[in-house]
Amino acid sequence: MEGEHSPTEDDAKLQVKTPVRTTSICGIVSVTIVEARQLVGLNMDPVVCVEIGDDKKYTQMKESTNCPYYNEYFVFDFHVPSDVMFDKILKLSVIHSKNLLRSGTLVGSFKLDIGTVYSQPEHQFFHKWALLSDPDDITAGCKGYIKCDIAVVGKGDNIKTPHKATETDEDDIEGNLLLPEGVPAERQWARYYVKIYRAEGLPKMNTSIMANVKKAFIGENKDLVDPYVQILFAGQRGKTSIQKSSYEPIWNEQIVFTEMFPPLCKRMKVQIRDSDKVNDVALGTHFIDLRKIANDGDKGFLPTLGPAWVNMYGSTRSYTIMDEHQDLNEGLGEGVSFRARLLVSLCVEILDTSSPEVMSSTEVKEMSRDNDGSAAKSLTTQAHRTGPASAENNLSSVSATGKVEEFFLFGAFLEATMIDRKIGDKPICFEVTIGNYGSEIDGVTKLKSSSGKKSGGDGDEEETELIHGSSDEEEGDDDNDLVSVSTTPPMKPVITDRNYFHLPYFDRKPCIYIKSWWQDQRRRLYNANLIDNIADKLVGQSITVTQLKCVRMALENLGQQAKTIRTQVKKNTVRDKIKLVQNFLHKLRFLADEPQHSIPDIYIWMMSNNKRIAYARVPSKDILYSGVDEETGKDCGKVKTIFLKLPGKKGFGAAGWTVQAKTEIYLWLGLNRQRKDFLSGLPNGFEENKMLKGPGSQSAPPISLTYMMKQIFQLRVHMYQARSLFAADSSGLSDPFARVFFSTHSQVTEVLNETLCPTWDQLMVFDNVELFGEVGELRDDPPIIVIEIYDQDTVGKAEFMGRTFAKPITKMADEHYGPPRFPPQLEYYQIYRGNCTAGEMLAAFELLQIGPHGKADLPPIDGPTDMDRGPILPVPLGIRPVLSKYRIEVLFWGLRDLKRVNLAAVDRPRVDIECAGKGVQSSLIQNYKKNPNFGTLVKMFEVDLPENELLHPPLNIRVVDCRAFGRYTLVGNHAVTTLRKFIYRAADKEANNWNTQGTNTWKKKKRKKGGDEVEEEEFDESMLDWWSKYFASIETLMEVRPSVKMALLFFYFFCTDCKLVYPKELEKEFDNFEDWLHTFNLFRGKAGDDDDQNMADEDRIIGKFKGSLCMYKVPVSDEMQREMGFDSNMGMFQNIPTNDPINVVVRVYIIRATDLHPADINGKADPYIAIKLGKSDIKDKENYLSKQLNPIFGKSFDMEATFPMDSTLTVSVYDWDLVGTDDLIGETKLDLENRYYSKHRAICGLPSKYAVHGYNVWRDPLKPTQILAKLCKEGKLDGPHYGPGGRVKVANRIFMGPTEIEDENGTVWNEHLALTALKHWEDIPRVGCKLIPEHVETRPLLNPDKPGIEQGRIEMWVDMFPKDMPAPGPAIDIAPRKPKKFELRVIIWNTDEVILEDDDIFTGEKSSDIFVRGWLKGQQEDKQDTDVHYHSLTGEGLFNWRFIYPFDYLQAEEKIVISKKESMFAWDETEYKIPARLNLQVWDADHFSADDFLGAIELDLNRFPRGAKTAKQCSINMVLNEQDIPMVSIFKQRRIKGWWPFLGKVEAELQLMTAEEAEKNPVGEGQHRSPTTKLTITVSNVGANSMYFNEEGALEWGRDRSMSFLR
Repeated sequence: MEGEHSPTEDDAKLQVKTPVRTTSICGIVSVTIVEARQLVGLNMDPVVCVEIGDDKKYTQMKESTNCPYYNEYFVFDFHVPSDVMFDKILKLSVIHSKNLLRSGTLVGSFKLDIGTVYSQPEHQFFHKWALLSDPDDITAGCKGYIKCDIAVVGKGDNIKTPHKATETDEDDIEGNLLLPEGVPAERQWARYYVKIYRAEGLPKMNTSIMANVKKAFIGENKDLVDPYVQILFAGQRGKTSIQKSSYEPIWNEQIVFTEMFPPLCKRMKVQIRDSDKVNDVALGTHFIDLRKIANDGDKGFLPTLGPAWVNMYGSTRSYTIMDEHQDLNEGLGEGVSFRARLLVSLCVEILDTSSPEVMSSTEVKEMSRDNDGSAAKSLTTQAHRTGPASAENNLSSVSATGKVEEFFLFGAFLEATMIDRKIGDKPICFEVTIGNYGSEIDGVTKLKSSSGKKSGGDGDEEETELIHGSSDEEEGDDDNDLVSVSTTPPMKPVITDRNYFHLPYFDRKPCIYIKSWWQDQRRRLYNANLIDNIADKLVGQSITVTQLKCVRMALENLGQQAKTIRTQVKKNTVRDKIKLVQNFLHKLRFLADEPQHSIPDIYIWMMSNNKRIAYARVPSKDILYSGVDEETGKDCGKVKTIFLKLPGKKGFGAAGWTVQAKTEIYLWLGLNRQRKDFLSGLPNGFEENKMLKGPGSQSAPPISLTYMMKQIFQLRVHMYQARSLFAADSSGLSDPFARVFFSTHSQVTEVLNETLCPTWDQLMVFDNVELFGEVGELRDDPPIIVIEIYDQDTVGKAEFMGRTFAKPITKMADEHYGPPRFPPQLEYYQIYRGNCTAGEMLAAFELLQIGPHGKADLPPIDGPTDMDRGPILPVPLGIRPVLSKYRIEVLFWGLRDLKRVNLAAVDRPRVDIECAGKGVQSSLIQNYKKNPNFGTLVKMFEVDLPENELLHPPLNIRVVDCRAFGRYTLVGNHAVTTLRKFIYRAADKEANNWNTQGTNTWKKKKRKKGGDEVEEEEFDESMLDWWSKYFASIETLMEVRPSVKMALLFFYFFCTDCKLVYPKELEKEFDNFEDWLHTFNLFRGKAGDDDDQNMADEDRIIGKFKGSLCMYKVPVSDEMQREMGFDSNMGMFQNIPTNDPINVVVRVYIIRATDLHPADINGKADPYIAIKLGKSDIKDKENYLSKQLNPIFGKSFDMEATFPMDSTLTVSVYDWDLVGTDDLIGETKLDLENRYYSKHRAICGLPSKYAVHGYNVWRDPLKPTQILAKLCKEGKLDGPHYGPGGRVKVANRIFMGPTEIEDENGTVWNEHLALTALKHWEDIPRVGCKLIPEHVETRPLLNPDKPGIEQGRIEMWVDMFPKDMPAPGPAIDIAPRKPKKFELRVIIWNTDEVILEDDDIFTGEKSSDIFVRGWLKGQQEDKQDTDVHYHSLTGEGLFNWRFIYPFDYLQAEEKIVISKKESMFAWDETEYKIPARLNLQVWDADHFSADDFLGAIELDLNRFPRGAKTAKQCSINMVLNEQDIPMVSIFKQRRIKGWWPFLGKVEAELQLMTAEEAEKNPVGEGQHRSPTTKLTITVSNVGANSMYFNEEGALEWGRDRSMSFLR
């Protein structure tokens, strides 16, 4: 059986993993700014600024609107470490009136970090509303909303556009806010108070050369560090003052940030920096994760920290002018040494923004660029400093941070092996430090007298001495003079093998012990250990009642959920519940990470020749002792295998994969007064060696242990095979051998040449292995075995390929060798190379104790007798797998896309198949260029394989090129690691053997409304085209009103009920079309060491082998014999087509591209399509689309191809450039051959309805009846038989079809019946599979220069028609819809209750000179004004004025289409699509100053409130409570008149006409009258009434202005 590993083995794996790489990662952040709404301000010209770090991008300015529509797409490229990227702040700001000369005024902004976006589902927010606020004016509330999409895309990520809810749902701004799940919609302003008290233990800077230089100039030797603390949070920066020349600075200052709560920025970055005139450097960095110091539950609390000491880690403390590990001090990567600790506290106060004095306490100011070159002009809060005498800040350690306790750390080195030989053979020692205790660099500082400590003394003095160095010299102690020993005695290493040394400790094990003083925060660490303990019990085990009880007891909330889960687990819900338990685990691990631990981590350094070589870091909580077992650290008082690694950047790449040293170490940390049992966990049988002899030495810890008790063992390592190993040679293969280490012993397997899947089948025996300790302990917890895989090179050193770990099964001398434990089972072990997996190894390990009678008592080694391999022993019979005879059939179809090998083209290739030592060769391809297919299709061979399918060896596919003079060149290889999917399994006789009726009726559906059945309204099919079908099937694309959407969906689902748009590539929906023909990538060249192995493998692909495999046991059953009976040469590959060349017409439909990566400086692109297939190369360059990132192409291209020579179709999108070459934006490749031959029939998708004309016309040259007959013939099925009443019978299935569809002759069409059967073809027994429906596939566009990162997506589909079939009809017209021309006529009749803006200088009366301005959104340059109604005293204005707006409109998308040049320098026009919205504004005209803006309304012409009949009925509620007011569309009503509110009221009439109607009935702008009427009669003495002729020529009374002039 394939085994599972115990947790201890997993722990061992984790210890050796290389540090998380801080090298740069590639990624993009894409932001789409759709629109803004409800912006606060009058008559604005808003611009949106998108800012990430120092990179700013702006949308276009929109004039005179508070709800601008942009739909602009921005892309930010990053090449930084992931932590840096996720901490970057994304800021969206709306700026009013920005231009070249002025920066504009900020309306409001919104901030979140990139990590928040990445943690969302699919790493994105889609169509969400960002709430804007002004940090300078926190009492003002919401400043508006921006609707946007934000996505973070890394290597290999696919951008998925989620299904969009209906537009009405999105108009619900409050329900769609841009916030992570769980964050309340109503966020409040808060103050974040960060108090900085003091720091300790800063590393000595400039202590060598520079100190002497400075001393010579200054004349005194001061502390050469000028520290200050800098805090970065949510794009803001705060700093303390600089403490000159101080290693133990005291600040007692507080920094106050003002930010929304909960913040959308997860981490606060706290840095101690050294101020320098040239360049400030970071001394240490700590991140405060706000989620870990807060709780949002019912009994939760705001973020609260400390006052607590935070420990900072970074580079080694030895000072060098150029610190090679400076990155570690900036918080990138794992720190390799303790740097300092900082006393800090954080609390949050929610602000009451209604309070008038809320702004008084904090001053926010702009900061110029800092010396360190980080973000300029960040918001920085003023640091409020409190004097050192302040009682609150001058903390005494006892009251604030816990009582100072004396801690004792003990360690014993039981073994030090696998020491890298590159270190040299100088004596080696190990140094252990905790904080600065034990460090040799930082000198010695004596403690204050114990009496001073106990009395509480002066807090300052006491605290400043808390961190100090210690060494091997004596220190004062309460009970005796205890010496701290922090380093082991230097010892000369001994050679283990050609790669490694070991230290000859034998029975004398060196020890270290250190006394240190820390604030007693053990309770926090105990809680963390308790939670970790629960989490460990959940890992990898079944859900038991006990564990869930544990969870419930420890964490009430989680426990309640756990209880619920336990009761709900059923057979069918197990998978979901396991996911929930994994979620538990995640929460527990999160809770276990304690942010306030005062005790620093322990560092173990290996030193040679006074140089620090390699280190390991042990969290202090893991080895902390408690009297309660559950609270004790998981490694406290236990022997632990720890692998030492190189520090910083040295640990990356090949150097970091080499084990620097493997130590078996015992660690114990606890209070000094608890130390009586500190040796209890060591293996028994030792004597203590003390440093001091005589009285008082009893309580002193030992400096070494001498073991009196040792056991002798024999280790048997059964190395069977490995698979999927790393390709270490340029051929794409390796020459692997394994090296096995156990204790101080080492052995190697034989070298197997040119394979990635070696079968060593070798037993290695390690005799006389000495292990120290008691029998029982060794049985339960034996040492681990390390197995390293290497590639043997003829010249130079063997290359490291990977490593794995195992624990042997141990048998004591007095135990029986037999089931269930013995003989051991072969298990798969995962091999790691760095942090990447690098294959698997199949092996078994047993450790047998040699008893008093010697080896005679050991079980005999029973190997197969027929193998003669000299001294190499094969794996014994009880352990090696039981074999059976299998036959493997290989289908050789052809080779594709072979690249050059050693600069020569491949001409005569051959494929060799090998499995378990047996194999078969294909026929030779005589001329690869003329025909890359094989002449003989099927060959087979027999081989002995294990009965257990999990143990099957891999099958190797190799392609060689047969060149002149009998030379063979390896082209590439592929290893099929698992053969399970190729094992033939007989079809289940019972399956699908039933007779049901697939009904499909075409009757008109009825929908219920209010309990009554209502006939669905009829739709005019002549109005529908291909795009109607497209829009009806895609909900993610267009903003379609519910009414239109219902119409389209009705049409689509009741007339064409198939899935039309696939959100990914078609082949991913249908298993790469490998239903019988598989594609195997051929690799050549050395594998890459990129973190992302898949990306590296892409570059190694040298071609493809097409074929298949089938394996089964022999002799074969009668049933299989019958299946093979048709043609025995073809074996199980019956009924497959021939692989002769075939001519095909390929028709490619390109619909549109979305989210293209900008290619021009202006943030846009000018895309066009290029298609390549074989020798055909089409570039549609003249039809490029200007400045579009979401272009709609709507084109089809026909080309001819010959399979197999032209089987790869490449569709590219290029960016057109006026000067220079065009740039590739991205491309996608399709394998047409697999589609063509697939049983899913991917040559032409099946429509859901058979039509002979119209937009839905049948595209396939074969009619449904012909296709059905062909499929039945190929599958040897009975049928089809067409019966009366719309029935068709295929095999044992009967399908029902529509009976009422008839042709002109009145006969029922069989085509509809056949189509019904085809749509349910997967229900047919034995040969059935889903046939491809009519579809559009969405394919990612990739660029070879930016591997793995999507550059956009393209929507398309491909039809293929064999040339030997009837010719296909003309291509479907998918040209983009042309917008329809309309004319909107708006008559402004009157205004009422308009604000009175002016004061009369004589009478003091309020009045306004009113005029109305109007325009259609996006056409601000075409804005029109009425004339002025002067001196209105009541807010009434009388106009009778007409505006005329011609526009082009796309009805399906409900957008106005505008084509215009972006600027006077633009080469051509750009097309914009903008929602149809009418803006009306009312103004007060002024002669000598700018006109005053009074009010405005924006009407969405598709959905706006019906106007009130009278001015009295008109109120602002018409706009605020839209859901309660009947909505109308001008495109349906065509003519609407009424009153609408806009800080006043306006009476208007809207009339919509098509261009043709407008031409027949022309009118003029301005004074509303018929152009044919010359007469206007004004009767001034009747006040505000006048007569005029209306457009129909009738005389009317109307209201006019009190003064009127003939026009």
